[in-house]
Amino acid sequence: MLAEIADVMENVRAKTPLVHCITNYVTINDCANILLCFGASPAMCDARKEAVEFISHASALYINMGTFTEEQEEAAFSASLRAAELNVPVVIDPVACGVISRRMQAARKLLDVARITVIKGNTGEIKALAGYEARVRGVDSLDEGEDALEACVNLARKYNTVVAATGKTDIVTDGIRTCLIHNGTPMLSRITGGGCMAGALAAAAAGSFADGWAAAAAGVAVMALAGETAARASGPFPGKFRVKLFDSLYTMTREDIMKGGRVECI
Repeated sequence: MLAEIADVMENVRAKTPLVHCITNYVTINDCANILLCFGASPAMCDARKEAVEFISHASALYINMGTFTEEQEEAAFSASLRAAELNVPVVIDPVACGVISRRMQAARKLLDVARITVIKGNTGEIKALAGYEARVRGVDSLDEGEDALEACVNLARKYNTVVAATGKTDIVTDGIRTCLIHNGTPMLSRITGGGCMAGALAAAAAGSFADGWAAAAAGVAVMALAGETAARASGPFPGKFRVKLFDSLYTMTREDIMKGGRVECI
């Protein structure tokens, strides 16, 4: 699996996929920069009248509901339908769907009417979307992960998609194949945007690699490994950690993945 993750990263760097992002305003700059460090090209295009037209230029569409304005919602639905027509992969991050009913409704509508390649959320969001009881606080998950694997598998099978749940152990499944990613660091919870950036990386990977499960696993795994590497270099300083996070991903090699990746296929 580590070799496949490294293959995905090398594909991204070779192909420079253009990732069309309809994402939240808190972490939009972080998502743009992490995509550049991965080797992708970001486009933060969320204007309703532009989003559909722009899809024809994109390798992937990333929809993040962190600050889901009405215009973003309209743009997301229209762009995702156009993406399906053009066979452009779509990654959605249903931020805070467990506490805001409008976002839950929007996420389920997207899953019902569009062709979603990957659902990426934290453990609490994924469990809530799958209909399980989840512990959340705003956009953060307080869930310890009980029933998380079952929830991910059931959600993936229900919508014939890939589900990636981030937490202490990250889970990526298409309902048949499942991997657990044991890399990561608590420092990722000390900065804004860790989950958003992982979703953007999954979109970049899906835009350059045909297997959505491998793409999602790669996006989540390289983010976790970059965080782990950055934490060793920065110590207990969130500001230093943020800078080192970008540097760690930018300089990541195939050898780094093969040596430091801790991915378990079950």
